[in-house]
Amino acid sequence: MATMNMIQALNSALDVMLTRDANVLVFGEDVGYFGGVFRVTEGLQKKHGLTRCFDTPIGEAGIVAVAIGMGAYGLRPVVEIQFADYIYPAYDQIVSEAARIRYRSAGEFYVPLTIRTPYGGGIFGGQTHSQSPEALFTHVAGIKTVVPSSPYDAKGLLISAIEDNDPVIFLEPKRIYNGPFNGRHDQPVIPWSKHPASEVPEGHYKIPLGKASVVREGAQVTVLAYGTMVHVALEGVAEAGVDGEVIDLRSLVPVDIDTIVASVEKTGRCVIVHEATRTSGYGAELSALVQENCFFHLEAPIERVAGWDTPYPHAHEWAYFPGPSRVAEALRRTVEV
Repeated sequence: MATMNMIQALNSALDVMLTRDANVLVFGEDVGYFGGVFRVTEGLQKKHGLTRCFDTPIGEAGIVAVAIGMGAYGLRPVVEIQFADYIYPAYDQIVSEAARIRYRSAGEFYVPLTIRTPYGGGIFGGQTHSQSPEALFTHVAGIKTVVPSSPYDAKGLLISAIEDNDPVIFLEPKRIYNGPFNGRHDQPVIPWSKHPASEVPEGHYKIPLGKASVVREGAQVTVLAYGTMVHVALEGVAEAGVDGEVIDLRSLVPVDIDTIVASVEKTGRCVIVHEATRTSGYGAELSALVQENCFFHLEAPIERVAGWDTPYPHAHEWAYFPGPSRVAEALRRTVEV
């Protein structure tokens, strides 16, 4: 076992797969010589060569279009979109091509494409470097959507994504690249070395897509979260002083409905936490799933704690960012009903 932060764990996953499978390619803007804007691909070009890890022009639609063609003809491309905010020019290629090829060809072709991209706020990136567009992809049939919350999960989930035969959107919460985060703007990131999930095997291992993790067991209320918000949710439970069960979804599509239902049936209450805007956010889908499957077990209305329905504000980031105090308020309201 090695101690890694999330950047190092993702780099290790890419290194393992480039070594293990000659069909794996890594490319995107500045991912080669420079090693990526967050250094996730650092050293990969030097080790694996210019044809296995290379830079592209600034053109997200072209990056994804080329990757789709590669995937359809037997390669396993892993592309990086530098920020999730930049993924929109490629949205048509992802939705109209990558997501449809298996269905449109009656299974004759498939696209084992992984699209990595840093997402979310908390780094004062403003409206063009802080967005959380996960719901735009979970709505589209044929795409899997994955969000890790720790180094151990990041590596295992990325390897599973690369080995999967369908397109995967792999959203990397950049606020916790270097350490877990309790959601308070006046406190530093905690080094991953102090967290048990920083212990990461150096070789190949997989975490199955569609399997959630119960990161804190509890009996009073279920908290559903993913990415950065897992750490904020844990802090919110502690601040509220309730016995909350925190579930890290890990992947949004496929979603582990069995784990969610088992928890809500036990607690009778549910709070959903995500960073994206509230209206039509992924929390609405989770709320519907809980309502449909757990109606007769619910003892309080389902609560959602989310970003506001505005562009991500630079000057007021910490009023927008769902912090532990907002989570704690929702937990108290739910438990006190």
